[in-house]
Amino acid sequence: MSSKESCRNELRTAIRQLSDRCLYSASKWAAEQLVGIEQDPAKFTPSNTRFQRGSSSIRRRFRTNEINSTPPTGVAYVSTPVMEEDEAIHGDFYLLAKSYFDCREYRRAAHVLRDQTGKKSVFLRCYALYLAGEKRKEEETIELEGPLGKSDAVNRELVSVERELSTLSKNNMIDPFGLYLYGLVLKEKGNENLARKVLVESVNSYPWNWSAWSELQSLCTTVDILNSLNLSNHWMKEFFLASVYQELRMHNEALSKYENLQGTFTFSNYIQAQIGKTQYSLREFDQVEVIFEDLLRNDPYRVEDMDTYSNVLYTKEYFSALSYLAHRVIMTDKYRPESCCIIGNYYSLKGLHEKSVMYFRRALKLNKKYLSAWTLMGHEYVEMKNTPAAVDAYRRAVDINPRDYRAWYGLGQAYEMIGMPHYALHYFQKSVFFQPIDSRLWIAMAQCYESEQLHMLEEAIKCYKRAANCNDTEAIALHRLAELHRELGQPEEAAFYYKKDLERMEAEEREGPNTVEALTFLATHYKTQKRFEEAEVYCTRLLDYTGPERETAKSLLRGMRIAQSGFPSMDVEHFHP
Repeated sequence: MSSKESCRNELRTAIRQLSDRCLYSASKWAAEQLVGIEQDPAKFTPSNTRFQRGSSSIRRRFRTNEINSTPPTGVAYVSTPVMEEDEAIHGDFYLLAKSYFDCREYRRAAHVLRDQTGKKSVFLRCYALYLAGEKRKEEETIELEGPLGKSDAVNRELVSVERELSTLSKNNMIDPFGLYLYGLVLKEKGNENLARKVLVESVNSYPWNWSAWSELQSLCTTVDILNSLNLSNHWMKEFFLASVYQELRMHNEALSKYENLQGTFTFSNYIQAQIGKTQYSLREFDQVEVIFEDLLRNDPYRVEDMDTYSNVLYTKEYFSALSYLAHRVIMTDKYRPESCCIIGNYYSLKGLHEKSVMYFRRALKLNKKYLSAWTLMGHEYVEMKNTPAAVDAYRRAVDINPRDYRAWYGLGQAYEMIGMPHYALHYFQKSVFFQPIDSRLWIAMAQCYESEQLHMLEEAIKCYKRAANCNDTEAIALHRLAELHRELGQPEEAAFYYKKDLERMEAEEREGPNTVEALTFLATHYKTQKRFEEAEVYCTRLLDYTGPERETAKSLLRGMRIAQSGFPSMDVEHFHP
């Protein structure tokens, strides 16, 4: 059996088993990967294949290395274990409970299965109780919430569910689905070490439950923790590693994993979206735009991950494209957190910050742990000069994900606004720790060092150097490096950075006050150094301008003529071509 055929058969079985246990999110993920496997050309022709990407395939456009037609060498392929059908006697009760579960009547579902002892029934009963507790917690949150949704509501079913699952685990009477739920409950209660151990056991026993992998990923906050996991070798592990690398901001490693997986899952929209999100983190916005345009052509009613696309359109200030995307998601599913976030971005780009905040709040009503909404709402409060609300929103974001560099950066901005640079510096340092390749963060930290209270110019220079090495698209770092070295009385270093800044502006065919400043300094500096030929080049360029810089250039040229000849200079107009 080929590796692709093996993957297909495993996924088909997993979809049925996951759906049967009401793990619909994991079932959907598995189904998407099933359809994403490259079809056998002997069985499927272009006319009856659903996905016909042709030359626009993201795999062809962005791969950097040759992609294998199978997952990486050494990946083990094991047969899907046939789960014990222990409901032969009481199967009707399970069907009734599942029907109640599907109608969100969780306590009724749990009550129906109260006397059932089969592993399937025990899992569904405990899962129903857990979701009943979550549902009640959400209701209490709405009833008790503060200005930004704070409350002390807890899931009151966690203790009893944990007690039962712990007993079953100790007696080896629990299946991989029960282990997944046990790990989820342990995580909710803050017992992360045991939760990791239990979830690893679950995915090793049954690797096709993406929900279990996702919970395990959220507990892998460092590379050391990831390396300590004793995971079986299976192709699902490759999806997991790619996702963890993405979360740990190991972007190149994540891209490598996803590109390898595309060898088998050539038509996976999920993989395409993840590549787009990784490219977004690398700030390769042009490529991200093309990826998501391609994704929308093939999956026109997709809402998930489209908030990342809206961030790109916002950054590039594409009003009409962002308006079209917002209209599209409204028509598809108006009350999704991602939809509200996209609409919030649209109103923010139009400068309607209060309306933008309204939509970010709506997103948080739908999902209070929706990280992007907290961060973006903080940005809007900064624009509205409402610093306390901004700080509150950013703190909620870092509570959800302590690795969110955008929220740390936002906190730095907020404290800088209220004149507390020491606090701001602390948060900027946090942000660059988690995203060291973003020039904006280094520039923000450098400007903080430059503040009147700190005035740590040498430290500011170090930060600007890091920014210059991180593709400073805003063209701030080189110019500030030149100015700071000039202020510190280091003319050679200043001249070096002015020349580099001048070269950059020439390459980009841009001119402005910075060009004049660089030319004036370089002409004066080289005249002082008696390097008259070089000084004359910069003076000649200054003569092309009509302002006071022209007179400065003439004065410098006269001075050089006097220094060279020892006699008063003639008119210098002939120096101007």
